Parts: sequence; C-alpha cells; structure tokens
Amino acid sequence: MSLVDVLAQMEKNPRFSRCVSSWKTIPPSDGDYREIPPVLHPKIREGLASQGITRLYSHQAEAIEAVTSGRNVAVITPTASGKTLCYNLPVVNSVLEDPSSRALYLFPTKALSQDQAAALLFLNENLGAAIKSHTYDGDTPGSARRSIREAGHIVITNPDMLHSGILPHHTKWMRLFENLRYIVVDEVHNYRGVFGSHVANVFRRLKRVCRFYGSNPVWIACSATIANPLELAERLTGETFQLVGTSGAPTSERHVILYNPPVVNRELGIRRSSLLEARDLALRFLSEGVKTIVFARSRLAVEVLLSYLKEATRNTIGESNRVRGYRGGYLPGERRAIEKGLREGSIHGVVSTNALELGVDIGELEASIMVGYPGTVASLWQQAGRAGRRVGVSAAVLVASSSPLDQYLVDNPDYLLDRSPEHGLINPDNLYILTAHLKCAAFEIPFEAREEFGPGTREILDYLAEKEVLYPSQDRYYWAKESYPAEDISLRTVSSENFVIVDTTQTGKPRVVGEVDLFSAPLLIHEGAIYIHEGRQHHVDRLDFQEQKAYVRQVDVDYYTDANLAVDLRVLQVNASSGGEPAIPSWGEVLVSALATMYKKIKFGTHENVGSGPISLPETQMHTEAYWFSLSPSLVQGWSADETQRALMGMANLVGHVAPLFLMCDPRDIGVVPQVKSPFTGRPTVYVYDRHPAGVGLSEKMYQIHTSLLHAAREMLASCQCPTGCPSCVGPSMEQGRNTKALTRAVLDRALEVTGSQTQGTP
Repeated sequence: MSLVDVLAQMEKNPRFSRCVSSWKTIPPSDGDYREIPPVLHPKIREGLASQGITRLYSHQAEAIEAVTSGRNVAVITPTASGKTLCYNLPVVNSVLEDPSSRALYLFPTKALSQDQAAALLFLNENLGAAIKSHTYDGDTPGSARRSIREAGHIVITNPDMLHSGILPHHTKWMRLFENLRYIVVDEVHNYRGVFGSHVANVFRRLKRVCRFYGSNPVWIACSATIANPLELAERLTGETFQLVGTSGAPTSERHVILYNPPVVNRELGIRRSSLLEARDLALRFLSEGVKTIVFARSRLAVEVLLSYLKEATRNTIGESNRVRGYRGGYLPGERRAIEKGLREGSIHGVVSTNALELGVDIGELEASIMVGYPGTVASLWQQAGRAGRRVGVSAAVLVASSSPLDQYLVDNPDYLLDRSPEHGLINPDNLYILTAHLKCAAFEIPFEAREEFGPGTREILDYLAEKEVLYPSQDRYYWAKESYPAEDISLRTVSSENFVIVDTTQTGKPRVVGEVDLFSAPLLIHEGAIYIHEGRQHHVDRLDFQEQKAYVRQVDVDYYTDANLAVDLRVLQVNASSGGEPAIPSWGEVLVSALATMYKKIKFGTHENVGSGPISLPETQMHTEAYWFSLSPSLVQGWSADETQRALMGMANLVGHVAPLFLMCDPRDIGVVPQVKSPFTGRPTVYVYDRHPAGVGLSEKMYQIHTSLLHAAREMLASCQCPTGCPSCVGPSMEQGRNTKALTRAVLDRALEVTGSQTQGTP
C-alpha cells in the first residue's frame, strides 16, 4: 500500500483524526535552474554531465559564483536542497586549478563527517581527479594522521578536534595553513549558546593562525532555517557574509501532522504516553511497507521502542534486522552498516536519537515520526526532512508529550509551520570563555601587546601575567606553563569548575558518565538525587563537594527528584529598561545566590509527591545576566498577597517554559525567580536569569522580545484544557478550588492591553 493510501485510511479513522491538531499538506514545487557557472573547471563540467547534470539549482549557482569571486557565503536552504555542491564544487575547482590549494571542512558530528567524506569520494571518482580528502577525528588511526597533515587537500574534522588536536599543533599543519583557501562550516544553527560561544573563539584562534602563515581563506557557512542565520554566521566567524537564502531545489508533496495523544488525566494535564502512540503509528506505516524513521529523545527510549517494533514487525516485514536502532554508543562499524542499509533499502525502519538528524543521506525513507518536540524548530524540520529525500510523497508526524512546550506548540502550529521564531544566540565575549581561549591562543602563538582578540584583551593578558600563566617580555606575552591549555577546556561548559559523575554500578570498575557545572550540582547530584543520564536512572550515593565528584549507581525506580532551591537575586547593573508600561521590561547584570534546602521524589506519569529529604550543601553564587519585568500596582489592585503570588508564579512558569522556543536553548539554560515585592523594583517582579556565568546572550534577547514572550505565555495558558491550573500551564497543582489559572490570565490580559499594541519584540 502506498503512503498516500495509508494516510487516507488514517485520516478516516476517528481514533487518529480526533487527536490531530494540525494537518498541513505542503504542495510540490518546481525547481529553479541556472546554467553551470563558466568559472568551473572543464573536468567538473564533464563529471557533472556524466551524472546527467547539465544545470544547477539557482542557489547552487549563486553560491558558487560568489565563492569563486572571493566572497564569504551563508547558504540557508531546506534539507535535501543540495547545499553540499555549494561548497564541494568551488573547493574541488580550486584544487584542480592549483594542487597546492587546501580546504578545511567542519561538521558537528562524526556521522555527518563520514557522509560528506563519502560524497567527496564519489565526486572525485566521477571527475577522475586525484583530490585527497580525509576525515581527521578521534577515530582516525595514528598511522594515517601524518599523511593527512602533509597531503590532504580537504581535511574534514569537527570543532572539538580543531580546538584540541589541530590548532595547538599548528606547526605540524604548516602545509594546510599556508595554502588554506576555504573554510566550510556546516550546520551553523548547531553552534549556539555555550557551545557556539566557545566555537566563535576557536574561530578567532583559527584566523590568528591563518594570519601567521599568510593565508586569508574564504568562509562558506550552511544552516537550517532560523530567525537570524546571517547574524549568527557573522557573529561566529567575525566575517561579513553574502546571504543565499532562496532555494532553487524542487520539492515533493509533504504532509506535516501534529498529533496530540488522548488525555488520560485532565486535572493533571497528562496524556497517553507519546512513546506508545509513536510505536502504534510506526507499526501502522511499517506494516504497509512504508519505510519509516522514528526519532526518540534518549538512548533508553530508542532501545525500548526498537524492542517493541522488532517484535511486532517480525511477522509482517520479515527479518528483525530490517528494523534497526541508531544512537551514540554503537560501534563505528555498526553505524556505517546501518547507514549503508538505509541507503540501499535493505533496512525498512530505524529508531534513532538526533544522531541521524543532520544531513546524512539515509535513502528512500517515506515517513518520519518524532516522539516529542525535539527542542528547536530547526531540529524539527531537520528530522522531518530525513523522509522524502529521494521519494515522492512523504509524511512527518510530531507526537506531542504532556510537557508544557509540546502542548503549546500543537495548539499553536503557526510557530512550527509558518516561520522560525528561534534566534541562535552566542556571546563570544563571555569573560570566562574569552579568557580560556586567550590562554589557548597564547600557547599557539605569543601575543603582541597591541593585538586584539576580544574586548579587554590587554587587561586579561596582564591579569594572566600576574597569575604567572603568561610571561611578558618586550611587548609580547608568552605561555609560561608546561601543559597546553586546550586539553583542560571543554567546548560544552563555561566554567572549568565542574563536578564529575562517577558510575560505581560495576564493582571495581568505576567510570565517568558525565559532568555537571558548579551552580547546577546542588540541584542535580545532591545525595539521594536521581540523576538521569541518557535515559538511565542513577542514585547519587555520595557527593564529595571538595573533590567535586559525585558517586552514583544505576537503579530502576518509578520516580525522579526535584530539588527546592532558595534563590536570592540581586541586581548589580541595569543595562536597559523600558518605562511606562504595565509590565516594565529590563535587562542587566545580577548576582544569583542559591541554596538547595530539600528535595522531593516525584512519581513519573502522575507527578505525585512520594517522599522528600533534606539537602545539606553550601550556598553557591553566580554573576550572570537576567531579564526581568515588574508589574504596575494597578494590575493587581485589590488582590491579596496570596493571589498576587499565585498569579506571579503562574506567569513565571509560563514564561520559563515558552522562552526556549524563541531562544533556541534548553529549558535548563534559564532560571526563573518570581518576587511578590522585589527589593530592587519595589513591585511584583519576575526575573529570568541566564544559568551560565557571565551569560551567553539569552537575557538580552528576552528583553528585546518581551512583548512576544508575554503573548506566547498567554496563548500557552489559553490552550491548556485544565479547568483551574496544572503542571502544563501555571505549574504544580494548587489546592482544590484555588483558581491560579484565572488569576494568571487576568494579569496577562491586563499587562497586554498596552504592550499588545506595540511592535517591540516581534521575532
């Protein structure tokens, strides 16, 4: 049965159709073609012709013409639109014209690096050219590394390897850096938050090394659609780009379905498990011969769902290995075999984490099922785009969970289907991150006294010299330590003061399973906590605060823990404020003091409190940034302190849940503090602070989109079907008869009577 027939049957099924909140059919479109740019080498034109390619998509031709004329280019087009040729053709052209020419390709995952290496090999074979392209990462054998450094025309790597394995040893890569013509940065939208802030500084170091060797490469950036792709590319690299944002690739018909599982507990806002609903949908597709990919949020969910599907499809599609899993932890050979099976069609179904989200060519899949909102709109479209790359009609189904953000999105499909509200945000000048990479840069090449790396470079260099990290001599700063700093700096965290989590489940075989930053440690790894890592539950047996180690063991329990945090937030400096509104927004620097006091055991599914315990840990402090809004007394006039507090807590919960939709961040990246009477403003105030020391740009953006956040909070509240308030809207369930939902709605309505007419903050 064809996919079209299966969808028609599903649409007629009342059990399915009444759970569909939105079904959008995106019609097919014709391609927009251009002649192959004459600047390309005859061998390239002949090689393309041998594959039946006599014209290129308009965006490919536009990008190639700009790149070959020496302009930096940012290509922002949908999945499966042929972005690879936008950089492969000019790079290969450069090598054909000058065999000494070199290029550096940067991809965020190993799977994508391997896929692009295969694409280059195929292109090379078709051209009959001797272009050497190699992947250089942690899996590269030592025997191959020297030849890659010496003879590789195209070096394919990732930001982590560039940071710790290439730049600190740039003298071994002299041939690459002396002749570097192009730098390709793919999947730019992944470089945001802390990771993106680090990568921006890695690029500062990369450019510094290039200048040292006399090269000035052209940058080619590619990204999924977000609200600010050009701004993000320029902020990451410090370069100016030409935007190529209109795709000329043809598209096939696609059905995008938002599916909300049936309610099983209206009071608590709980719906049937999204995992079980996704299983049923996947079985429906697979049993009718529709090749399907299912994206789950954790490794554990992948394995559970895979077990269900293997057993259920054994009698319908044959051998159990026709449905496979794909996630981190599989051996490289296993992953390559699965990718090959998908391309060749021998595998009919795959259950994956986001490891297959990026632009890996995985064949003729027709349906994509997403178990829960993947965290960003960009990721949702990436996952949806895994189906339909080589076939006609395709379908993408988002199965919502009971989480507040999932429920908001299925009730407000415009945020997903009509535009991208997300901003990729970074702060390369975060003092902690900037200082860390100044150390790395000084190790790589001594700093000149007048050299600029970021704001306050000279002051930071002098500070490091005082600490005897650097040695100043004749207007230069030299590295003064024995070890090289890059090996101690993670690109995923701001501060190096992290707690290491040690799994002691296997006696005599302790192993590190993760790390937690200093400020989050009292919340996540206090003694008695259930620490969840990749879907696996671990009980924290002991926390050594001095040694910064938590000792855990794997357990199987039906609850998780939630710590109560007493937060004292003090405003240090106001960077900006807008007066005269019912809800006055501000943004500035704050000092957050936090003391974990106790923890609750919360039962999965029902959110019942099934126990508690004390936490005895020292207070932690963090200097960071915050966005806040204070309410005019007229908004809560005549209300008791209890009513004001409940409304404020409801607003805080809503804003905290909806903000990540705009910020392209994890909900855990921000903290929310409601104060009935703030010592700083003297009014009811909600503070939303950046949970990274010195901030990574989240607070400033929230200030800029203040009105949009309040509108989105009101829409989230209105779309929740609970009668008086539940965890999916205003927060934890309140006492019977205390209508927190109505109080919160009243405050939001009054606040937006004025701010709703303003244009400020439109994403």
